[in-house]
Amino acid sequence: MSARQQTGPALRVLMTADAVGGVWQYALDAAEGMRSHGVETILAVLGPSPSKDQLDRARTNGIEVIDTGLPLDWTAGQAGEVAAAGQAIAQLAAEIRPDIVHLNSPALLADGSFPCPVVAMCHSCVATWWESVRGGPLPEAFAWRTELIRKGYRAADMLLAPTAAFAHATARFYDLADVPTVVRNGRRPVRGEAPRTRELFAFTAGRLWDDGKNFAAFDRAASRLSIPALAAGPLGGPNGAQIAAHHATALGRLSDQEVAGYLSAQPIFVSAAKYEPFGLAVLEAAQAGCALVLSDIPTLRELWDGAALYVTPDDDGALARSIGRLSADETMRRAMGETARERAGAYSVGAMSAGILSAYRSLLPSKVGFISLKGAAA
Repeated sequence: MSARQQTGPALRVLMTADAVGGVWQYALDAAEGMRSHGVETILAVLGPSPSKDQLDRARTNGIEVIDTGLPLDWTAGQAGEVAAAGQAIAQLAAEIRPDIVHLNSPALLADGSFPCPVVAMCHSCVATWWESVRGGPLPEAFAWRTELIRKGYRAADMLLAPTAAFAHATARFYDLADVPTVVRNGRRPVRGEAPRTRELFAFTAGRLWDDGKNFAAFDRAASRLSIPALAAGPLGGPNGAQIAAHHATALGRLSDQEVAGYLSAQPIFVSAAKYEPFGLAVLEAAQAGCALVLSDIPTLRELWDGAALYVTPDDDGALARSIGRLSADETMRRAMGETARERAGAYSVGAMSAGILSAYRSLLPSKVGFISLKGAAA
């Protein structure tokens, strides 16, 4: 009997998420992708509450969202707050009684005891962020968070990571016996109305306040460009971080549809990130057929080598030259955009769902052995 022929869900999952960045998009796309295979996913949101457009999309797709009001591990003031949040999520799991708990914040597992197998996703962490962005010994505020994540990683029944480069970096930093299983992120293409201007522009998107995204390099490069440079995303973060735009035009936080609208105009998409375990914004740009200019870091090389121009993250001169080269050569720009679009086809929601379902199946073979992964990979 197929998953769709069951009278109830083939599998019930409690998945944690936050509404601040890419984790929300990952969680919603994963929930939507697995829903077609009989998997019911309940999203427990920590940190700031989801916006109206975020909630509307979840409700439209029949996904239940629980706004817990609990702190995120990277915004909490002390370890006890994270421990309490983990215990609260464990209690929620005891009440909901899912088959699997999928933690997108593995630190919640450090002091929580869950009533079912736990899959933890290694999206990012403060320790590997610090190593890539700052370097040197961890500050105290990062050290205790790192220890919680270490405990969470070791307590999980299975660890997943979005790229092989980040999986190996995680295993090395946390001295893990096994490298996390790689399940690359996917993204549901979003349609949006293109801006009225037909003028070519450079574009970046994401948490601009996060120094790992290196918006400052894009902003400096903007002063050297002959085309407009636009940036979508907040300049201030929930952890108090702030950055200013001096040369690029800051658009503020945009909805998925609004970002898709800008991308549909096929600008030159730029990511100068120093730290990017995957990069959903890059994937969205590639899906739209944008030519890519990316920082030369292991994860972005792994995903987009041969489909992008690469520059050293802090070399704003090289960044401006690469953008200028593409802006002056329409044939090259369109060819690179098409190459990026073709590569993006490998990073689909279907492929991501198949990987996640395979992880679940390995932990619950008798429960989900009948779920067809052939359909999930489409």
